[in-house]
Amino acid sequence: MVCLVIKSGGLAALPEWKALFARLMPQLEVRDWDDPTLDPAHVDYALVWKPEPGRLAHMVNLKAILSAAVGVDHITCDPIWPKTVPLIRMGGEEPALQMEDYVLWAVFSILRDAPTWRVGQQDKVWTRQDGPARTSAEMTVGVMGLGSLGAPVAMRLARAGFKVFGWARHAKTLEGVTSYAGTKGLSTFLHACNTLVCLLPETPETIGVVTYDVLAQLRKPAGLINVGRGPLVVEADLLRALNDGTLHTAVLDVFYREPLPVVSPLWAHPRVLITPHAAADSSRPARAEYVASVIQALEQGKDVPLRYDPVRGY
Repeated sequence: MVCLVIKSGGLAALPEWKALFARLMPQLEVRDWDDPTLDPAHVDYALVWKPEPGRLAHMVNLKAILSAAVGVDHITCDPIWPKTVPLIRMGGEEPALQMEDYVLWAVFSILRDAPTWRVGQQDKVWTRQDGPARTSAEMTVGVMGLGSLGAPVAMRLARAGFKVFGWARHAKTLEGVTSYAGTKGLSTFLHACNTLVCLLPETPETIGVVTYDVLAQLRKPAGLINVGRGPLVVEADLLRALNDGTLHTAVLDVFYREPLPVVSPLWAHPRVLITPHAAADSSRPARAEYVASVIQALEQGKDVPLRYDPVRGY
């Protein structure tokens, strides 16, 4: 019998996981990460969120590690994670749809200047904007990162009526999206955009990629939506840009430290909307369905998408 060990949701979630996999893949033996009777050598697959450093390395017969989230930095931060074992990012339709919905909400919030209404509500002030509101046709949105989440987000924005540009390391062709690639295309991409959506993975090359200089190249009024990873944005530069008007609005879902410390000036900034890393959070049924499909494919000797590449860093 194939054994899957789970570290996601704690012991309280185990009955639901077992019920889901009993329906999807009855031949799968589902065990809890902290089961004291578990023999690490017996584990074939591990579905994990923030595993304790060193634990995965003891599972010497692992066929694959499955991340319970789209990101894998919570696994690769372990200096001895078994790099020869395939590491698969979370996928499926649900997280992409959730991210599309979130970014669409964030872009419209910037378009209609929702932070001003939020401050007015808090202060009980009937705040109306001067002049007519912009429409979607008047805003250009740039999506940095055109992977499993960035690509559908960019196309959804295009269908919603925005002019959309995309940027990635390598050239991509997406319906309704004008794409740029590499270092040479970055400046042209930035100068074309009002609002920047950051959906890059966290790698040594992308950490700190969104600087004051990057934000200063955006068309005014400029907006930033970060739904990638917190370390991608230099927080001091972000605050500087917000305070001097270089950046008009920011919608932030991810941060360098999470939860965001109570002392952070971002909490009270009038031009910032904050959400608690909630842009895309797949349900257990959706994750179980995706994991079962991945395990079935691997057991049949097939390749699977969303496999982490240590060389690229994502």
